[in-house]
Amino acid sequence: MSAIQQMLTDHIDIWTAAETEKRSGRGRASSSAARVYGVRKLRGLILELAIRGKLVPQDASDEPASELLMRIRERNTKMLADGKVKNSRPLNSLDKHDLAFAIPSGWSFTKFNEIFSLEYGENLPAEKRTNSGEYPVYGSNGVVGTHNVCFVQSPCIVVGRKGSAGALNLCLASGCCVTDVAYFCIPPEEMDLYFSFKLFQTLGLDILGKGIKPGLSRNDAYVLQVAIPPIAEQRRIVAKVDELMTLCDQLEAQHSDAANAHEQLVSHLLGTLTQSQSAADFNTNWQRIAEHFDTLFTTEASIDALKQTLMQLAVMGKLVAQNANDEPASELLKRIQAEKAKLIIEGKIKKDKPSAKIEEEEIRYAIPSTWEWVRMADLCRPISSGSTPPAEQFQYEDGVPFLKVYNIRNQEIDFEYKKQFIDDSLNRTKLNRSILIPGDIVMNIVGPPLGKVAIIPNDYPQWNCNQAIVFFGLIQPINVEYILTYLKEGSFLQDIELIGTAGQDNISVSKSKNILVPVPPLAEQHRIVAKLNQLLSFCDQLNACVANSNQLQKKIADVLVEHAILA
Repeated sequence: MSAIQQMLTDHIDIWTAAETEKRSGRGRASSSAARVYGVRKLRGLILELAIRGKLVPQDASDEPASELLMRIRERNTKMLADGKVKNSRPLNSLDKHDLAFAIPSGWSFTKFNEIFSLEYGENLPAEKRTNSGEYPVYGSNGVVGTHNVCFVQSPCIVVGRKGSAGALNLCLASGCCVTDVAYFCIPPEEMDLYFSFKLFQTLGLDILGKGIKPGLSRNDAYVLQVAIPPIAEQRRIVAKVDELMTLCDQLEAQHSDAANAHEQLVSHLLGTLTQSQSAADFNTNWQRIAEHFDTLFTTEASIDALKQTLMQLAVMGKLVAQNANDEPASELLKRIQAEKAKLIIEGKIKKDKPSAKIEEEEIRYAIPSTWEWVRMADLCRPISSGSTPPAEQFQYEDGVPFLKVYNIRNQEIDFEYKKQFIDDSLNRTKLNRSILIPGDIVMNIVGPPLGKVAIIPNDYPQWNCNQAIVFFGLIQPINVEYILTYLKEGSFLQDIELIGTAGQDNISVSKSKNILVPVPPLAEQHRIVAKLNQLLSFCDQLNACVANSNQLQKKIADVLVEHAILA
């Protein structure tokens, strides 16, 4: 067993535990997109050891790299003399004191441009490609079509020049087309194509890109140092790298299978809580989860799923016990309607159209007997979206803060991000229908993603918003945090038929008014919010522990890799 294989098996827990997770949708972690950090580091280590001469043993009978470099130089000199190439790339000698690392005795250091040449691709816009399948057409980051003739009549390495600067692709076809956003390189016969491709992967060409739309200058690549092994060792290195990368693939696949199984188990067990038909059933299902809590909730994705389930339980009446002494929600709704009628009489709000009757088929789940289903419009001042005034109406230093969808971030108002103000007079006249006050809830109705929500903070006495945002001005007495929890939970979106406009889904204002809300007694609303905040805080602490553990695993992986390289 090789040293790298031994290292892989000795520290398998490190390679599979150190992972990062991408985000998707409404902030949920996507396990299918999770990348095992440790395995990624291991792949980099394999390539790094390969190009330092530490992956396979040297063979004294191999022709030294100095001989193949000599042949390359002689051929380049003859081609220059014959006028077949222009000496547009002056060779830079290497000072032995500047060498990046020690190499075996049969190897040689040289500059990139003494061996490799990056040639410009040719202009071949999409409309001129035949797409008939004969030859692949490469852009800066892979195949973008096919053509019936080829510009490059040999297998080659394709290097992104513009856009995906430094991106690498290996073309094994006998011919291909490389467009003008990429370079191509045909290694000299003294260099193994596969080894050359792996060598390119270690040079960091992708970080050499410059500009707003990154572009790779080949002159920046030409001055890079490269360590060259004998041709026979190049082929041994390729074989060993491929063998070890296959092991990495297997390790990653095993981790992915385990992660998917874990996610499905967590989803199933949490689902039993929301589907419980009685208190006894719920307690049994919760006990099953509690017994295995430390093995179930070990990833960011599983903890996010737990938080989502807690919010579901909260708005289903399954998070806290009901109290027979609580004033029922029906009485609370009468008081809200009385307060709304009073505001209408006083001219403080306008009278809205009566809400449509709630049909039985609209009700998604059963709620406790003291709760009531009600439409959002019956809990609020007249619901509206905003509008956008002409650009010249904005003041950028003071006035009434004006919200856009991008200001609703992480379920809070982030006004510091691209903040804008409008005149107070404009707010009171032309935009008076969408005046917001602290405590109002705003929700984006244009996506994706739809349904981001936040409470208007106390930073300013009045706010306003554009037409991509709808607002819910809740009439007291009601617990605003409870209503926010219901909207955050987000399952109401499943019942709304979306409208498609120019490739974007959106929710109409009328559908926003008709959102069904399960309303508990006011005292229970307060208990729900207090308990949920307590449990979500616990989840955040658990997430922090998982994040710290992952960071520690990453550091250990980094140390193992650094030790292996320097050994």
